[in-house]
Amino acid sequence: MTWNQTDLDPGVRASVRDHWKLFLVEGILLVILGCLAIIVPAVASLAVAIVLGWLFLVSGLVGLITTFMMRNLPGFWWSLVSGVLGILAGVVLLAWPVAGVLSLTLVLIVFFVVEGFASIMYALEHRRELSGRWEWMLASGIIDLILAAIILAGLPGTAAWAIGLIVGINMLFGGSSLIAMALHGRANEPVRSAPA
Repeated sequence: MTWNQTDLDPGVRASVRDHWKLFLVEGILLVILGCLAIIVPAVASLAVAIVLGWLFLVSGLVGLITTFMMRNLPGFWWSLVSGVLGILAGVVLLAWPVAGVLSLTLVLIVFFVVEGFASIMYALEHRRELSGRWEWMLASGIIDLILAAIILAGLPGTAAWAIGLIVGINMLFGGSSLIAMALHGRANEPVRSAPA
């Protein structure tokens, strides 16, 4: 089954067309922030650790409050532990963001290793079934493993740039796709006739 523009819900199409300027502004901001994160990845890595610290802290506090409000429900102790862990993780990331960046980098390495092996195995399964284009998935898995090895070999120095660089690349591609969507929406904007 192939997708074409006529498969898109008319309401969604109209919404994109009507709000293309907002998509464009958001896309441009994401591209700018992405480029800054790529240029200065250490600052972006630190910012990610601090933002995650606040997210953990706030979610832990909210979880703790709601746990005590519903203390008669089953799972009280597990919910309590979850809230306390969120608060502790937030405090640690906010108090020692550089150490948090190192921990996040270790998680990133594990992700690349697992994703790399999974992609390679997926590609080999497709090769056995004589599916087309399995080589791209194999290459993706190998690149993931190479990235993991590069980041691991350079620790602790790579911790300063790895997270920020990856977040920057993600923002750059996300912003570019929003800009493309906005320009497509603008191109499909109905022509308004001039008042008589």
